[in-house]
Amino acid sequence: MNSKIITATEKQATANGRQSVKASIVIALAGNPNAGKTTLFNALTGLRQKVANYPGVTVERKEGVWRLNGSEKTARLIDLPGLYSLDATSLDEQIARDVLTGKLLDLPKPNVIVAVVDATNLERNLYLVTQLLEYKIPVVIALTMIDVAEKQSLEIDTKKLSKLLQIPVVEVKATQKLGIDELAAKVLETAYNKSVLDGNSFFDRNSADDLDFIRLSLQDDGEVNKKIFARYNFISDVYQESVKPKQTNERSFSEKIDRVLTHKFFGLLILVAILLFIFQTIFSWANLPMDLLEKGFGALGDFVRANLSEGILTDLLVDGVIAGVGGVVVFLPQILLLFLFLSILEDTGYMARAAFLLDKLMSRVGLHGKAFVPLLSSFACAIPGIMATRTIESPKDRLATIMIAPFMSCSARLPVYTLMIGTFFAGQTVFGFLSLGAVLILAMYALGIVVAVAVAWILKRTLLKSPPPPFVMELPPYRLPNVQNVLLNMFNNGWQFLKRAGTVILAISIILWALTAFPRSTDLETPSQAISQNQIAPGSQEPAVVGSTEENCGCSLEDAKKIEEEKQGLALRNSYAGQLGHLIEPVIAPLGFDWKIGVALIASFAAREVLVSTLSIIYNVGKDSNEESEGLIDAVRNAKKDDGSPAWTPLTALTLMVFFVLAIQCMSTVAVVRRETNSWSWTIFMVFYMTALAYAAAFLTYQVGKLLGFG
Repeated sequence: MNSKIITATEKQATANGRQSVKASIVIALAGNPNAGKTTLFNALTGLRQKVANYPGVTVERKEGVWRLNGSEKTARLIDLPGLYSLDATSLDEQIARDVLTGKLLDLPKPNVIVAVVDATNLERNLYLVTQLLEYKIPVVIALTMIDVAEKQSLEIDTKKLSKLLQIPVVEVKATQKLGIDELAAKVLETAYNKSVLDGNSFFDRNSADDLDFIRLSLQDDGEVNKKIFARYNFISDVYQESVKPKQTNERSFSEKIDRVLTHKFFGLLILVAILLFIFQTIFSWANLPMDLLEKGFGALGDFVRANLSEGILTDLLVDGVIAGVGGVVVFLPQILLLFLFLSILEDTGYMARAAFLLDKLMSRVGLHGKAFVPLLSSFACAIPGIMATRTIESPKDRLATIMIAPFMSCSARLPVYTLMIGTFFAGQTVFGFLSLGAVLILAMYALGIVVAVAVAWILKRTLLKSPPPPFVMELPPYRLPNVQNVLLNMFNNGWQFLKRAGTVILAISIILWALTAFPRSTDLETPSQAISQNQIAPGSQEPAVVGSTEENCGCSLEDAKKIEEEKQGLALRNSYAGQLGHLIEPVIAPLGFDWKIGVALIASFAAREVLVSTLSIIYNVGKDSNEESEGLIDAVRNAKKDDGSPAWTPLTALTLMVFFVLAIQCMSTVAVVRRETNSWSWTIFMVFYMTALAYAAAFLTYQVGKLLGFG
């Protein structure tokens, strides 16, 4: 029954695909990882891109609009996951096959496949091309890295290659927009080729005598292995006919650099030095724009309060929306700089070297080498990192990687680290030149990695015991970073951060403001107010009217401020948020946290960076429009517990950072883990073991710190 339904769907999708040629061409972009597919996709679509998920799964897909031949015709360009083959051993490969066969209801079967082929790895890339040709969809090869191949003394005869494969081959240099018009022309020509659209595959159409053996072998219904040897024989023949290497004794530029950067000792030192440089730069470069953003949001809050009448709506806008969202958005410069450096490292080819350096360590703890890419992605956000584990074939290896991915310090933790470091460790150096803040952030990243490795070692020897399969890693040649790729990646991630601030964080900020503002009581009386009732205002025979200003309390300005602060503190303690904070205070007190920090911790389970906006709301940053608004750093530094002791110390800040490194702290991550594992048991296990581990580590940090005299 199921096979009949699928067949009907395929037929309908195929029919829709053929009809769509006249209206809008659908093009699939396929290629090996590191073949230049992302660079070409960005060059073809520019800013006309969108990101969504494939139906039924949390796998991300990228689409864009490609204007063929200027603006005369447009094509819907679908960027398939990076693939080495279409054997459907991983979720990536299965999704690619579903796209190419038209099984996805919201995606018509592609009219043309643009196969992105790396000229420096032609023989390996052609394996995927031969598989694409079997789907009876026209294929056009976009040959990239031609200039790099020339530097490696490789001469590629593209006309000969096109003749042997019986498909168009176009040389492209995406960074310089060279070959783009010719590629568009070949795509249009191929899309409207009637013989191709009728379903004739490459091997059916090929009549070359020297390829008869491969055609017969691939049409044979015999053993699969015979087809695969036959395929490699064909690829080898094509390569030898179309590629002529020059005689040279010089080592390639990449090989010379790799002798240093992939050295088992010096390579690790260089990796640590690069990370230290990145963190130090993030702190120093981001200070000015962060200060400007903070002053801008403070001025906006003052403007709104000055131009609106007092009331709940004004309090909501200023204390909830502006303080909450603004408290997070001010960290946008650091987020942009982080993704700037990550994009540069990825584009230059250094990330693959980092994976190579850490592969031996990962294999010793039982992790698959392919786990590096998901873990690396988790430094930006755990959600795409967890989704990237679908490239790991072994279910146990994939599950082990999912279980440790949230330990990687994602960009959402960066605002928390920055707030704590800026409050208590700013301006301090190590060895006289290294910023203490950069060292602490590196330490937090390292802590997450070390704990992840330890947990993986335990899981792979207990619940998820299995030997890791061998992993062969490709080291792409070094390249100059593509400016367009770097900027697009940086601003796309920055935009995602802003969207999160404008949706999730905005909603949470409003809810938190309501929890801190209600229930509203008009008869709260502080100890200072009771004293002021007995004070007589100058020139009056009656007791002064209690209030928050000097005029109506008959006391000094300093006493009036103290009364107002006590009123606000009493109101917060009696609010819904205050009641919740006091409920969990006995549990978090051994960590050095008071009930206000507890409220922020609870709120941060919705999204890590919400802790910052929660503290802005709780400490009512920028509440007084008649004076310069107090910044969050000063508010945290001056905050007091109910007994009058400091609510925050450097040890408290360090303890909070340790807790945030190890706690799950993100409901979106929990939801993705549930979707990817299809198991509530593993999801609940992750939440509980990570929370327990975070609590234990934070407890040890605080209590040992106190014993050493840092409390």
